[in-house]
Amino acid sequence: MTAQTSTTRLTVAQALVRFLAAQYTERDGVRQRLIGATWGIFGHGNVAGLGQALVEYGDDMPFHQGRNEQSMVHAAVGYARQSNRLSTHAVTTSIGPGATNLVTGAALATVNHLPVLLLPGDIFATRVADPVLQQLEVPYAGDVSVNDTLRPVSRYFDRVTRPEALIPAALQAMRVLTDPVETGAVTLALPQDVQAEAYDWPDEFFAERTWVVRRPGADPTELAEAVRAIRAARRPLIVAGGGVHHSRAEEALAEFAEATGIPVASTQAGKGSLRYDHPQDVGGVGHTGTATADELARTADLVIGVGTRYTDFTTASNTLFAADGVRFLNLNIAPYDGHKLAGQPLVADARSGLGELTAALQTHGHRVTDAYVTEYSEDKERWEQRVDACYEAEEPDVRPTQPQVLGALDALTDESDVIINAAGSLPGDLHKLWRARSRDQYHLEYGYSCMGYEIPAAIGVKLAAPERNVWALVGDGTYLMMPTEIVTAVQEGIAIKLLLVQNHGYASIGGLSESVGGERFGTAYRYTSDDGTFTGAPLPVDLAANVASLGMRVLRAKTVRELREALAEARRADTPTCVYVETETADTVSGPPPAQAWWDVPVAETATRASAVKARELYERHVSTRRRHL
Repeated sequence: MTAQTSTTRLTVAQALVRFLAAQYTERDGVRQRLIGATWGIFGHGNVAGLGQALVEYGDDMPFHQGRNEQSMVHAAVGYARQSNRLSTHAVTTSIGPGATNLVTGAALATVNHLPVLLLPGDIFATRVADPVLQQLEVPYAGDVSVNDTLRPVSRYFDRVTRPEALIPAALQAMRVLTDPVETGAVTLALPQDVQAEAYDWPDEFFAERTWVVRRPGADPTELAEAVRAIRAARRPLIVAGGGVHHSRAEEALAEFAEATGIPVASTQAGKGSLRYDHPQDVGGVGHTGTATADELARTADLVIGVGTRYTDFTTASNTLFAADGVRFLNLNIAPYDGHKLAGQPLVADARSGLGELTAALQTHGHRVTDAYVTEYSEDKERWEQRVDACYEAEEPDVRPTQPQVLGALDALTDESDVIINAAGSLPGDLHKLWRARSRDQYHLEYGYSCMGYEIPAAIGVKLAAPERNVWALVGDGTYLMMPTEIVTAVQEGIAIKLLLVQNHGYASIGGLSESVGGERFGTAYRYTSDDGTFTGAPLPVDLAANVASLGMRVLRAKTVRELREALAEARRADTPTCVYVETETADTVSGPPPAQAWWDVPVAETATRASAVKARELYERHVSTRRRHL
């Protein structure tokens, strides 16, 4: 006789909330909740299902009220990154536009390998109401809804059309969220009728589960080959990517670099892997990198990638690593990334792999030459002098440049501050100039470079680390895209700091447009002129007033001196606070050192305007230096 399994009768939504509240991760003996909270905006597709369930089990599942579905995903992603991918948030929406608004956030999460659980409502599984409000009718397929737009940007997708199907779907969702190789956006589409349907659930479904996040070591053969490659290299360079942070491998990287003397350059995601003043740190690499790192990259005979995807900004569109015979050694937990650039793979967790490399090389007493160390150390000192010059403001009573804005913030912050940015001209300035003081101070989302990420992500980071000062650095273009979560910060008393830089347009794209013959067309916030172009006077938009209208305290700064005072006051504040400052307009130079490496943005092959013709000539010269690493 088979013993009867005890059950509890709940709706699908109630069962899901109880299940999520019982999921934990563990790494290195530290255990924490996997789903720390749920964000939601309610409509007819989720209000009676997940909405009611969150009321029913509110003690088990904290809730945050969002204003924009995309923003809610960004907040969850910010929380997940600050939590080292060991904890994240869920996001619930109604059907229709609420669900499709998730797509951009989901793409960002998946591109950056950051976990987030998406729970969009869906059309009736029973088809009793067909078409339901906001349903997309597809004549050739009755089982398609707008939620299918989330399939290509999700690492796992399932539509729960029967109550009992939730059990395998939920378990698979947790598996992917906690897998350091596969993680990203996970979507469970929930038909609104199924959400409210009751079922007798086995009580084992609600038992606490701990998902161990593994740290795989290197294959002995791959490790031995990696050691041989490093020992044979005369000018090796480490490129540290976001995987260093995800693995908490910063100390292991420092030990490896100190033991070998190999310099460490960083991608946008990897910046802060070493403190800016660590002897082996040479700054950002690639199109937005430092002159020191980029010159080392051009002459390196072995590039040791640690947790990097080698995007086109890092490789300068395959023009940066230019030495004859240059080879790549890729330490990465994902085999897909380990084999990039025809590299020699070392498939392992970053911390585990670096530790094994250090131990193996110490057996041989391997270290780069003193001359190489002297070369990059002197180059680094010269670059720091250029940073000082960009930050310096000889006239404190004039309007600051954008680098001077960063310099004022740099002078104020310590290792406890976190700065967040994603798009515009700020990422380039920050990658070149910012002096990262701790492993998680520099939070740049540049895998998807999504305008609108900064403010909601700052909320997520602050929720994960309430003791930290969290700064969202936002340009006016980004601010106008998505300021709505300011209301959430005010509502919940989440004391983020917003540094809002107004330069009257898209500064980054304006500069790019000019360089590729586009003549800054459509990139400035100006009145239209008689010829229909946007070349009139700057628009009289008062973004500070807009921020204040959303409930956030605003400190206006017109000069460098006022900016320093406002930043200091904002840093002391225990309520959401904005510092608003105008810099030069978007059609003038922002003041940082120019790009130290190329980036491939194709230029019109035929044109009559002189600017485009000249840009094409320059483009063809750069293209001729591009290579395939085979």
